[in-house]
Amino acid sequence: MTAPTLRRATSQEMAADVLAAYRKHLGRGRARLASLTGGVMEIASYGARVFDADGKEYVDCGGYGVFLLGHCHPRVVEAVTEQVCRHPLATRLLLEPVAAGAASALAEVTPPGLDYVHFVNSGAEATETAIKLARAHGLKRLISTVGGYHGKTTGALALTAKPFYQDPFRPLLPAEHIPYGDAEALASALAAGPPACVVIEPVQGEGGVVLPPAGYLRDVQLLCVQYGAFFVLDEIQTGLGRLGTWWGADPEDVRPDVLLVGKNLSGGVIPVAAAVATAEAYAPFDRDPYLHTSTFAGAPVAMAAARAAVQTIAEEGLVERARLLGADILDRVRETLAPLGDAVTDIRGRGLLIGIEMRDERLAGELVLHLLEAGLLVNHSLNAHRVVRLTPPAVLTPFDLAQISTAFATAANAIAKGPTCPK
Repeated sequence: MTAPTLRRATSQEMAADVLAAYRKHLGRGRARLASLTGGVMEIASYGARVFDADGKEYVDCGGYGVFLLGHCHPRVVEAVTEQVCRHPLATRLLLEPVAAGAASALAEVTPPGLDYVHFVNSGAEATETAIKLARAHGLKRLISTVGGYHGKTTGALALTAKPFYQDPFRPLLPAEHIPYGDAEALASALAAGPPACVVIEPVQGEGGVVLPPAGYLRDVQLLCVQYGAFFVLDEIQTGLGRLGTWWGADPEDVRPDVLLVGKNLSGGVIPVAAAVATAEAYAPFDRDPYLHTSTFAGAPVAMAAARAAVQTIAEEGLVERARLLGADILDRVRETLAPLGDAVTDIRGRGLLIGIEMRDERLAGELVLHLLEAGLLVNHSLNAHRVVRLTPPAVLTPFDLAQISTAFATAANAIAKGPTCPK
């Protein structure tokens, strides 16, 4: 794809106008955040690349986990375009074949027994769906983990264990937060009270790419069975191949009561998420389909994207490609950042979910900005500001990989020359 450009003066004028509109209509806080990156405007994208208004290309290893298929994947775009032209939204009175097709495609790749798909518009809505299912079963107690992130809507926020996000909105639903990766802590919590809804991530994303000890998810499942708990596995960021397996549940052969799916389900094109449940877990919604509905949830245009995304991941072998690319990128990052010494405290990951833990938040911010300048987009972690997070697409080319290495080498050199890095 040829990079679209605007005249330099025109792009600067446009950026000023956009920032002014941000301040006036989207909020001064969002304008300040945009200004931190120099007011760069993204105006186009394709594959692993994003283009700004001046024609500069960036390899996108950010996007908060949405772009496993890259940007504008032709199969997803074609499916969405065809659906938009034919029947983008539904009446909700008649049968919807596109929704049935998307649900079938998703259920086909989820762990066995997770057959009932409830589509929503966002990951946080999927979390809300799981909470309501648990409450419909009489389980009003919530347990999640320290560092966990499950969304910022009112119910989901009770599970997202960060006071900074929670405090302005208290009182929230009561929830307990136990140490992540600690099965004994979960056993103690479950033994101390009535049956609970337990919400866990297979790898914490916004918590800073925290990998649990081997066997943790299996232990969680066994404990939930033992204590009659409702097990919700949040795979909104990790699922559909991100970790180099279809699901974070797969290596330990885990089947939750409800599996939360999002981000990659969009194909990088249309927002969509889902809660996928067992027949027993889904029974309350099965009895009364009006218990939890939304006008736009499961819209045909989103269903076209979801079905195309799942089929593309399967048919193009992107799960295995995520595993191989992830190992390659992990090696490249470790090699290029090695000269920074103890300014980098850890580099870890699984598949195409990689975390770089810096000594302090300032160094993490510097790394993000230096990488941006070098043409690489990455994210910080919302619940762990010292951790810079990479969620690259599984469609990276050798040229993209070379640019990733170059960007990290350039950023490492810039940080090494700065006042905050030990000489």
